[in-house]
Amino acid sequence: MGGQTPLAAARSTGFGASTLLDEHDQLQRGLKSRHIQFMALGGAIGTGLFVGSGAILALVGPAPLWLGYLSMMAVVWVVMNDLGEMATYLPLKGISIPYFVHRFLDPSLAFASGWNYWYAYAILVAAEATAGGILLDYWETPVPVAAWITIILVVILILNIIAVEVFGEAEFWFASIKLITIAGLIILGIVLMAGGGPQHEALGFRYWNNPGAFNEYMTTGATGRFLAYWTAFVRAGFAFITSPELIALAAGETVAPRRNIPKAARRFVWRLAIFYGLSSLVLGCIVPSTNPQLLSETSDASASPWVIAIQHAGIGGLNHVINFAILTSAWSAGNAFLYSGSRVLYSMSLSGQAPPWFAHTTKNGVPYRAVLITWAIGLLSYLNVSNNGAVVFAWFSNISTISGFIAWIVVLTTYLRFRSAMDSRGLLPSLPFRTPLQPYATYVVLFLISLLTLTNGFQVFFPSQWSVSDFLAAYITIPIFLALYLGHKAFHRTPLARRLEDIDVTTGVKEMDELEAMDEIPVAKNVWEKIWFWIA
Repeated sequence: MGGQTPLAAARSTGFGASTLLDEHDQLQRGLKSRHIQFMALGGAIGTGLFVGSGAILALVGPAPLWLGYLSMMAVVWVVMNDLGEMATYLPLKGISIPYFVHRFLDPSLAFASGWNYWYAYAILVAAEATAGGILLDYWETPVPVAAWITIILVVILILNIIAVEVFGEAEFWFASIKLITIAGLIILGIVLMAGGGPQHEALGFRYWNNPGAFNEYMTTGATGRFLAYWTAFVRAGFAFITSPELIALAAGETVAPRRNIPKAARRFVWRLAIFYGLSSLVLGCIVPSTNPQLLSETSDASASPWVIAIQHAGIGGLNHVINFAILTSAWSAGNAFLYSGSRVLYSMSLSGQAPPWFAHTTKNGVPYRAVLITWAIGLLSYLNVSNNGAVVFAWFSNISTISGFIAWIVVLTTYLRFRSAMDSRGLLPSLPFRTPLQPYATYVVLFLISLLTLTNGFQVFFPSQWSVSDFLAAYITIPIFLALYLGHKAFHRTPLARRLEDIDVTTGVKEMDELEAMDEIPVAKNVWEKIWFWIA
């Protein structure tokens, strides 16, 4: 039964009896290093950067946009490190983050965390489909937006339902297009800043002076500028939410996980730093924050800020190419989020936290029932038909961002408990992947994310700014999460947390050590293979 036996230890709460799965009800290790690295990048570099960045720029200006992304990358680095350590230690088949929460912290928190993850991923599928509809409106075709959304959702479903190898290959090529596109856009932006465009007008940091680096938010002076930064920091979360988890979720379906998971984790944040750090800086230099075409609740914009910049530079034809490439990024991110949401649901069904009905897989190892129900939530994207696409996109991004923040709080707390259990047994040196600044970095980021979660909707409390829909989008996830957690704890009467001496940090380790021992590290035969092995 492969890695199933260790999971049986988790089947003590939830829907009752353990589920004995058939042999074919197992995930397959069909994902290679390049698949999981590009899948994680594909989930991170999506509409948050290509579309959502325009909304942040229009709201608070270029300096908060850049600082917000830099700040959020530091947070993501720590979350990725925590997940990387746990997933590399126990890369079991069928695991997900709620499995670690259940095993190292608390069954009730695992139950609430699992459904919160599933809910966030499912909403993100809808968000990506909505963004795709916004981007397709750029061409002003006679095709209704509902038809475009249908095409996007159907393609995502097909890629997820066939086999994990097909999903991995599709995500690799989708993400490749995305990475080439963003690299090209950064270079183009630098060229435009230097005056290399058709109009030979050096933009430099002109827009940081006029209309200004900061759009004061909610109030004036230093407070207004700080609130602009804090708003950008919160909203930047949408671009990264649940992306670090993609690597951990794929651990059970990854070839040679002890080698490939650390490799992907180490490179993930540095690649994000290059793409997000440079692109958010360049973007604020080539598009003024006052441009009416930028995405906002008062405009029906249908273009990425990058496309707006290309149009204004007078580069003919390129805007259409870039818009198409950005559209594939929405497809790619939606593809990755559907994969992740279905695997969370599958894992919860194995551990008794979701009905066992979701544990069934195809002969190719695809949990098709979990895929279908997660995909069905993506149908919420049809709200775009009767509302401004920017408004619907904002709803989905706000909801999923706070779900992601709550999930990160749980991840960080679980890691601290896992680390304490390992330390109490003298096992910390045996971790196959260890990261710097621990556990201090985790404590700092835990405080920071908690603060972001509580203050993310602060603007609705300002005079004349109250909005029921905005308040619900900002805070509805918190009572839902608490209701799941407290309801499960009351029903099953679980303790507040597992005692340190009761935490199991050994079951399954032997099997993973044996799997690692069988790993044959590929040896590059020439310089091109060396380059490829470094990249992927």
